[in-house]
Amino acid sequence: MNFDLWRHQARAWVFHFIGRDAWAYDEYVAAFDRAPSARAASHLGFIACSHRRFEEGVRWFEAAQRLEPGNADTLFNLGYALEQGGRPAEACTAFAQAVQAKPTLDRAWYGLATAQARQGHHAEAAQALEETVRLQPMHGEAWYHLGMACHLSAQAERLQEVIVSLKRFDPKRANQLILDCGRAEFAHLRSELPF
Repeated sequence: MNFDLWRHQARAWVFHFIGRDAWAYDEYVAAFDRAPSARAASHLGFIACSHRRFEEGVRWFEAAQRLEPGNADTLFNLGYALEQGGRPAEACTAFAQAVQAKPTLDRAWYGLATAQARQGHHAEAAQALEETVRLQPMHGEAWYHLGMACHLSAQAERLQEVIVSLKRFDPKRANQLILDCGRAEFAHLRSELPF
């Protein structure tokens, strides 16, 4: 057992647990320098992104991906860092690889849709959101964004279906979708809420 490596890993975990991210970061770097691992690189990427250092996060998640190719969670994290860092086209690639590696990873489908919508590809975003709501049928935010993607890609019939579905479990968000779409033909679907 490499005691020096173990010491840096343990200290990194403890510092991260108690909220001392700068110290945890330094310890993870020391552990990574002694024995590069996808786990340490992922922790470093997470800490960097949590402090809005997205380019740094991208580098660490890319390192994690090189060390452990095809890991869906790492690909999702890479996509998140790319998307938050203003690189939606590259984020789409990472999210697409994540859902290819693990088709049930609903957050990767949602991330893919967000990155596609950010580029103005609303029909493609709607397709990814369809998969998101299939996997997470009570994900109100995904239903809302699916409705907006349908609205922006001129899928009026599907938009109505989305409003009706969303209204069943989140009438407030369904009302907001109707309002944000500005489509008078759906005004009759608004719910009267007591609050």
